[in-house]
Amino acid sequence: MKEFEYLAPTTIKEVVDLLLKYKNKACILNGGTDVVIRLRERLISPEYIIDIKHIKELKGINLNIKEKYLFIGALSTMNEISANEYVKKYYPYYAEACHSVGSNQVRNRATSVGNIVNASPLADSATPLYALDATLIIEGQNGRREVPIREFITFVRKTVLQEGEIVIGIKIPLYENTKGVFSKNARRREVDLSNVCATIVKIGNEYKIAFGAVAPTPIRLTKTEEFLKNKEISDKTIEEAKELAIKEVSPIDDIRASKEYRLDIVKVIIDRSLRELNQGGE
Repeated sequence: MKEFEYLAPTTIKEVVDLLLKYKNKACILNGGTDVVIRLRERLISPEYIIDIKHIKELKGINLNIKEKYLFIGALSTMNEISANEYVKKYYPYYAEACHSVGSNQVRNRATSVGNIVNASPLADSATPLYALDATLIIEGQNGRREVPIREFITFVRKTVLQEGEIVIGIKIPLYENTKGVFSKNARRREVDLSNVCATIVKIGNEYKIAFGAVAPTPIRLTKTEEFLKNKEISDKTIEEAKELAIKEVSPIDDIRASKEYRLDIVKVIIDRSLRELNQGGE
């Protein structure tokens, strides 16, 4: 591992200033579950590591009833999110997605914001956020801006973050009359990466369908959503939705699964999730 200088700012402004000063020579350290591995395997070799864990503004999970959203701070770990009373009440499938990540030790360090910023197509905590139309709150030299999560990840390991910007949290809208299902297919039941992951949320008579590991980024199946809108869920409707869904994804063959296997899993998830959502299940 190449030597680097460790920096521990205590404010967001300090982080922005450091990122602007050191540019591509610097790397953000949050939970570290991805960064440390990439450092060890020499996939990255920054000269400066900027540890953001001492910034109080990035901590906490806060419910804003008046403006109808839940804020997830950038330092919130997977275990904190999955155990949070508001997350479990309003988005139990998001709690389940966070709890599916790695081991208990990993979840004590890994963060959902880090999971998103890493921009992996199979980020488990991404699909609930895609389905819920969450936004990422970003801070930089020009102030604060909000970016819909569906626009944030542009390709594998690529995001819209500009020079000197940092994600400070996630803003999730609150919905009435909603329920959802998170699904994860992997080679092992525990501590493994997804072959396919997905979240399907039912809001009233509409469906929000998000899949991971079936394209270069997590994606929403908008054509399938539009097809299902206001429809009664029957065997025929489910079969048509499954065929439409596999036309919206573009999985690849890799070490974990073949393209054909992933297409089959997409259909299985669509089938099971729609049936569960229409039987009163969570």
